[in-house]
Amino acid sequence: MSNETGSKIEFRPHSSHWGVFSAAIRDGELLVRPHPADPDPNDLLQNFPAALRHPARVAQPMVRRGWLERGPGPDSRRGRDEFVPMAWDAVLDLLGQELRRIRERYGPGGVFGGSYGWSSAGRFHHAQSQIHRFLNTAFGGYVASVNSYSSGAASVIVPYILGNYEELTKHNVTWEQVAAHSDVVLAFGGMALKNAMVAGGGISEHVERGAMQAARDRGCDFILVGPLRSDLPEEAGAEWIANIPGTDTALMLALVHTLVVAGLHDREFLDRYTVGWPNFERYLLGKADGQPKDADWAAPITGVSAETIRNLARRLHGRRVLVTVAHALQRAEHGEQPVWMGAVLAATLGQIGLPGGGYGYALGAIGYYGRRANAVPGPTLPQGRNRHGNFIPVARIADMLLNPGAEYRYNGQTRTYPEIRLVYWAGGNPFHHHQDLNRLRQAFARVDTLVVHELAWTATARHADIVLPATMTLEREDIGYSSHDPLMVAMHRIAEPYGEARDDYDIFAALARRLGSEEAFTEGRSSREWLRHLYARTEQALREQGCPAPDFEAFWAAGSLRLPQAPDDGGPWRAFREDPDANPLPTPSGRIEIFSETVAGFGDASCPGHPAWLPPEEVPGPGAPLHLVANQPATRLHSQLDFGDHSSAAKRRGREVAAMHPVDAAARGIADGDVIRLFNVRGACLATVRLTAGIRPGVVQLPTGAWYDPEDPQDDRPLCVHGNPNVLTRDAGTSALAQGCTGQLTVVEAERFAGNLPPIRAFEPPLTS
Repeated sequence: MSNETGSKIEFRPHSSHWGVFSAAIRDGELLVRPHPADPDPNDLLQNFPAALRHPARVAQPMVRRGWLERGPGPDSRRGRDEFVPMAWDAVLDLLGQELRRIRERYGPGGVFGGSYGWSSAGRFHHAQSQIHRFLNTAFGGYVASVNSYSSGAASVIVPYILGNYEELTKHNVTWEQVAAHSDVVLAFGGMALKNAMVAGGGISEHVERGAMQAARDRGCDFILVGPLRSDLPEEAGAEWIANIPGTDTALMLALVHTLVVAGLHDREFLDRYTVGWPNFERYLLGKADGQPKDADWAAPITGVSAETIRNLARRLHGRRVLVTVAHALQRAEHGEQPVWMGAVLAATLGQIGLPGGGYGYALGAIGYYGRRANAVPGPTLPQGRNRHGNFIPVARIADMLLNPGAEYRYNGQTRTYPEIRLVYWAGGNPFHHHQDLNRLRQAFARVDTLVVHELAWTATARHADIVLPATMTLEREDIGYSSHDPLMVAMHRIAEPYGEARDDYDIFAALARRLGSEEAFTEGRSSREWLRHLYARTEQALREQGCPAPDFEAFWAAGSLRLPQAPDDGGPWRAFREDPDANPLPTPSGRIEIFSETVAGFGDASCPGHPAWLPPEEVPGPGAPLHLVANQPATRLHSQLDFGDHSSAAKRRGREVAAMHPVDAAARGIADGDVIRLFNVRGACLATVRLTAGIRPGVVQLPTGAWYDPEDPQDDRPLCVHGNPNVLTRDAGTSALAQGCTGQLTVVEAERFAGNLPPIRAFEPPLTS
């Protein structure tokens, strides 16, 4: 390809979490094209061109004026103050001095190392690895976080009932099996393509749409249980059962009850492969509490007729059924229960371990679930050992900052929140991930210092004391690799860094030098030398397997390398089914635990010893009669590149779009395209409304990821004018077991906004002086 002057344009390989691609600069404009082998490319790639040189980028190091003038300490002006630009050496000296103060006075327990794993598909410039390696090697450790906002409840409960969480999601039922073997896919919460289009480390072939189409063409029935019709694509041709949000456990209980009383459950499977069925059956049949969990009981809870429930249960018997449960279901109060109950339903049908059958927890939630694993390891940066060892569940950061010294329950333990003096954040935006953002603002006001590496002025950067401009992935070299995608990518630099932006690695190396630990952090290597060093692990593994093993220079010149993959063998659950004694599951009993003595022994009423229907504390009522589903966005990954063209084009009047049923809109005098105000006791936000029959009445859906944009930052509960639903969501753990995120569901009221529309300033840099 040539530009207008006839000179050749060089497209160079690169990768992102939402797809492998190549890019080039022509006449100052970024051109992006997806990998030619991708059958279903992701349009999120089109966020890159406008984002590369957007005014929202952080151009130089900045220090908050109040912190610079008064020094470290709690300050309620975070997020409201102006910033002062500083030269790199000066700001690094200042930060190095503050890190030494914290280390000498409070030790590693005074620092929280915040990050999230979605910053870059490149495995070396992976911000989470970089910040943790820095704090481990140069600072002596830090208070860490465990689990994730996406799967906080599931990742804790699964080891007790099924075994290894990573194996369950990554080495179990594949899309190949669904296409070839599944007769019924019963999808609680659906399998939305917008989620499966994204995979940590990159993805070269999006196969989910094609697999569903192939399964349907073969005669597979897809059944979607959930309030949003769009949570399965048209290619699935799904039957839609629109239950009340958060009631999936009750519906599953009624399905199992129907199977049991009709004698349609696989008692042989339950006897041989599970433990605890008699305990659970007493609860199911009402012998424990006097209430059978039958279809008549479930109908008013779920909003699904008893006849529909009974008919569905009977249709499952004798067919190859795959039960899937979306991450979304466990991102709510008592989120452990639908994960556990989904496994019990699959066990009741006796399908676990069969090709295309059983339990596909979170299948479709992320692009590398449901795929074959690579047969060789990838190039991952060692993070070192955290000698401090203290941690919190990731979604409890505001609790920690607001309640130092307070006790809380987690995974059978009584733990104590540490007292954090400095928060160091790189590669994440808690003003996207976290709930009750007004509470989070109060929490960040409590610390001495908040340091942020960022490529753009997110709300997290605006609340920081020190903001260090970081490069975007297009501005650095790296290696893109996912454990379940066969293409490893040589990510060439496409553009020069914006302004004075630096790589996270270079920033941490300079700080490590100031702390006297440069050699421990860098091991004497430059970024390119690290890439060569990390690649050598994969090269050696390829050689040992007798596969083509080009050296680093050849790999870099070629732009990619196709890796061998492991067989699609069904993973531990296939082996367990074939011989449960020789291949026990890594659960306390070695079997599928329908009743867990361990969990029951913790004595936490919020998560009993078997799956149960536990009514939520927050339900629609006077003042907040609507459910709000705050799910993942379709036009960006979390809040990343919200200012990109693809994300911006999907908004209306510059604001995020909320979906509402026409019946609910008519009752409130709301028309399609109106700006509405969503509100509850925690806060309020504006959004533009789209009316659709593809949502259950009584439910509003507003995706996360619109950058938090308070109309008046001086207000304690300002109106977010841009449409961030996390001003509305509740900051509470799923249960005392997992303390996971409950941000998927809340309750709200909606009204037409009749005032003068406030301007959107989310992408404008803050005031400087």
